[in-house]
Amino acid sequence: MKRISLSAALLCLLPLSAPAQEVIRHKTPGSDFPIARAVEVPGGATTVYVSGAVPQPADPAADAATAEAWGDTKTQTISVLKGIEATLKDLNLTMGDVVKMQVFLVAPEGAAADFSGFMEGYTQFFGTADQPNLPARSAMIVDALVHPRWLVEIEVTAVRP
Repeated sequence: MKRISLSAALLCLLPLSAPAQEVIRHKTPGSDFPIARAVEVPGGATTVYVSGAVPQPADPAADAATAEAWGDTKTQTISVLKGIEATLKDLNLTMGDVVKMQVFLVAPEGAAADFSGFMEGYTQFFGTADQPNLPARSAMIVDALVHPRWLVEIEVTAVRP
């Protein structure tokens, strides 16, 4: 009969996998700006890359070639984030699972890009009492998006809990 050591027997009783690690979101010291300074994703986590989302018409009855059909930057940001939220829900994820966001903003003709309008829409989804998780985020000003009236496109990366 073959003998095994007590330590080998005890090792057989240990679980085969380590407990799940949490995503770590690092705040920016001394700042309340609603983005994470950095986000750490544990090894072995499943990442989900969501393609760039664009706004739905704010007024479907308006001519699609007009600004009235699409709304301002805040309106478009809310529309885009609602679309991302729906996509995440279809994948059994939430906005709280978003770890990285890339934002593309267009300045309307003859004006500067409306970053404050973007932030007004963004802060309805991130950094709230109901959803305090903040993603790492980049925002870029671009010359144009595919549709000439779109002012906002956002892509996100989420981590499955």
